[in-house]
Amino acid sequence: MVNLEWYRSFKAIYKTGTITGAAEMLFVSQPGISLHLSSLENYVGYKLFDRTGRKMVPTEKGKVLYNAIIDPLSKLEDAETSFQRSTEQHTPTISVGMCFETFQYTLEQYVAELPFNMIISFGEYPEMIENLDKGILDLIITPQKSSSPNLDHEPFSSETIVLVGGTKVDDMAFRKLVRRKDLYLAEQWLKEQKWYGTTGDMEHLMRFWQLNFGNRPNFRPNYIVPNLNSIVRCLCSGVGLAVVPDFLCRKEVEAGQVKVIWEGRTPLKNTLYFGTRKKPAYPQEINVLKKLFREVMVEI
Repeated sequence: MVNLEWYRSFKAIYKTGTITGAAEMLFVSQPGISLHLSSLENYVGYKLFDRTGRKMVPTEKGKVLYNAIIDPLSKLEDAETSFQRSTEQHTPTISVGMCFETFQYTLEQYVAELPFNMIISFGEYPEMIENLDKGILDLIITPQKSSSPNLDHEPFSSETIVLVGGTKVDDMAFRKLVRRKDLYLAEQWLKEQKWYGTTGDMEHLMRFWQLNFGNRPNFRPNYIVPNLNSIVRCLCSGVGLAVVPDFLCRKEVEAGQVKVIWEGRTPLKNTLYFGTRKKPAYPQEINVLKKLFREVMVEI
């Protein structure tokens, strides 16, 4: 079955005469428009446009297809518009992507107070960036930047990745090794401990280990839990080690439930960015979220 977005992209190219114009009309990326057109052409089995200079000129088959779909597509878009006017005239819906832990520590408590609807998506950062570029997401919170010319990345905060442990962990021997700069034995000591990891990516641990020991950790965590917040709660039992962003365990550290064991030879810092498209559909609502994130990150 044909994806409706293929038809939308086809119509936008037909109307504007360019991939760029279609992307601007639909608030999606040019690669996304090109992918839709390519998929539709593969589906119908013939070219829909001739590429002549900077213009996309519809072929005869393209004209036939356009005439066949324009009326039903327009009616469907009119119905969609009417529905939005009747139910969401003053309540736009903003789609936001971030990691689960960031949502819990920052936005979750304020969701009910926001003056607009919101859809929260969790996933890997490359996937979020791709969905932002395609127009699926309106805003992402990410430590990674994209090279896409359609996206803006605005730094607003930072996090430090630290080695933490339960209060029952006897780390005196490790601290002595670090002070002596005996990193080989320090690494061996760490490998002998109980470790927590997540079912998702282990990027924090990998980068921390590479930065401090010059290699990848050649062991698997003893305990795999759903997310970083679960790790912090498990560490409150008093045993085990993990590598996590500092803001996720700050309250537990201050309460004496978890301790920071090492920040590394050189602190591993991530800059956090607001990722948006250069021409967002809801700039005012996005600014409300940006302001809220800045205030919350200062507090924690």
